[in-house]
Amino acid sequence: MRLYYKPHLKDNSQKLRKTMTESEVILWNKIRRKQLKNLQFNRQKPLGKYVVDFYCPLKKLVIEIDGGQHYDNGKITKKDLEREKFIKEILGLKIVRFTNIEIKQNLASVIDKILETLK
Repeated sequence: MRLYYKPHLKDNSQKLRKTMTESEVILWNKIRRKQLKNLQFNRQKPLGKYVVDFYCPLKKLVIEIDGGQHYDNGKITKKDLEREKFIKEILGLKIVRFTNIEIKQNLASVIDKILETLK
């Protein structure tokens, strides 16, 4: 299945690749070049009307890394919940979320959770 995206997102995703957050770079260095189960991941991938942080097409898995702007009083924002619903229900993809803090403080656990999700 080919996942289409809005044309303006291509430029946006290219800019996002050049300005990845520290946490995104840390995770990208662990999943790029088929380092996890020989699976290809894309970074800052346009999908539908959104750009996701990382995407594994073979396993239909989206990985999102959330900073503080994604939370409101400790709960995920309404905008992010709508985005997650679109990714899951409309595109039919799995999604797993991590915080910047998880990436920086417990990368091994993050990788374990990704591997578990890929089964």
